[in-house]
Amino acid sequence: MDLKEGVIIKSTGSWYKVRLGKDESLDCKFKGKYKIKGIRSTNPLAVGDKVKVRVDDDGVGLISEILDRKNYIIRRSSNLSKETQIIAANVDIAFLIITIAYPNTHSGFIDRFLASAEAYRIPVQIIFNKVDLYNEDQTIKKNEWIDIYEKIGYPCHNISALNSDDVMTIANIIEGKICVFAGNSGVGKSTLVNSIDPSFKLKTAEISAYHSKGKHTTTFAEMYELDNGGFIIDTPGIKGFGVFDMYKEEISHFFIEIFRLSEACQYNNCTHTHEPKCAVKSAVESGQISEQRYFNYIKLIEDDHEKHRTGY
Repeated sequence: MDLKEGVIIKSTGSWYKVRLGKDESLDCKFKGKYKIKGIRSTNPLAVGDKVKVRVDDDGVGLISEILDRKNYIIRRSSNLSKETQIIAANVDIAFLIITIAYPNTHSGFIDRFLASAEAYRIPVQIIFNKVDLYNEDQTIKKNEWIDIYEKIGYPCHNISALNSDDVMTIANIIEGKICVFAGNSGVGKSTLVNSIDPSFKLKTAEISAYHSKGKHTTTFAEMYELDNGGFIIDTPGIKGFGVFDMYKEEISHFFIEIFRLSEACQYNNCTHTHEPKCAVKSAVESGQISEQRYFNYIKLIEDDHEKHRTGY
């Protein structure tokens, strides 16, 4: 049985679809144990993983080896007996799709996601979707948020997933890259993917009462190939994005504007909460650092949950 190298493009938990070439894929099983330096995960493999596969005489695939990951993206598992679920691996860009309304995305969710992505070395771009639906106050809030995030280095995009020019802008960025789409349920991930390539026909759902939370329509991650050589990983809607796998003392490292200024603090182990001559607190007072971002940072380090950063 010869070994073939491929990429997992779909995971259902027990079976994995592996792309072996442009027009070749194989349903595979994985037997064995795989751990990421102690992380307890519900899934040993994830969409985007590069693997080696043995194909037996009956055409059945068996994943025999997992190649090193350059990064991965992780969330708290809904299975209480486990800690985490890896939802994608080897990602070039994570697009965080948020909406100011229909439904509302909370800033705390955004900053948790960004901190986690920084911890796992995943570049993020932020998509503000459904901009055609916002009233004046919602548009002002959106523009304020864009100013906050672009100022610290996160590219932001104003789009409607139903506008062809907006969709083409995102499609051009994806060209030749592996990208993951993430965000709360109902923000329009699947609609955007369908707009980029209608042949995907991802299931979508309306927002209940037009303003409440969305409903889950994606139940597992799957990778879709575009004609321009890019790949999109569509993920299940994430209700909450935890940073439980970080030590409290290092959370500031993943708020990039706080980390940049921390060298100017009087103490090299400054938590930026109560210490004197803290450059970060001074920057918040002067408006150099967003009060919103700083508040979300404080909320994270005050979290009572144990955080175990296991490393990559």
